[in-house]
Amino acid sequence: MLNAHKQIIRHREVVDDDWSVLRLEPEQSAETVEVPEGRIIVPLGVWLAQRAALSARAEIGVWLAPDEQAAAIRDDLPRFQVVAVDFPKFSDGRGYSTAFNLRRRLGYTGELRAIGDVLRDQLWPLSRVGFDAFATRPDRSIHDALKGLTVFSETYQASVDQPLPLFRRAPRGTPPELTDVGAGI
Repeated sequence: MLNAHKQIIRHREVVDDDWSVLRLEPEQSAETVEVPEGRIIVPLGVWLAQRAALSARAEIGVWLAPDEQAAAIRDDLPRFQVVAVDFPKFSDGRGYSTAFNLRRRLGYTGELRAIGDVLRDQLWPLSRVGFDAFATRPDRSIHDALKGLTVFSETYQASVDQPLPLFRRAPRGTPPELTDVGAGI
């Protein structure tokens, strides 16, 4: 089954999407499924089973399920224009770790896309761990979801988008009003 979003959020803008996501039907196998031409994001299993044939294609991406390890594509990362991480349920947060590992540990610099049950409330924390593209749920307004990226103006913790925590970024020193503490007592 081929899922194509008409629009996605990429780099904090709503843009037309010309990539399709291949999802296997229960009767299909990774070894025998026919991968259509064009810009296709295939499941990890299909990539691993058909790597020799798919490696020749310039426009290919791969998507990872929550229980799959990013390290499985470590050596292939430079080939992919897009790596997507699937969120089959809003409450399944394993994809956050996958994204962090892709960016920080494996050094992936291409498009990192969240797909599946992606909602507005997730966009800010997803962007913090390295996602720069979001295929939101089709039954929700993508323009409303875009607002989820501007909910907060400052971050406290370090992450992929801000490697230093706030206490390391704030100026140090004693505020002038505290320099004479106890002098007037």
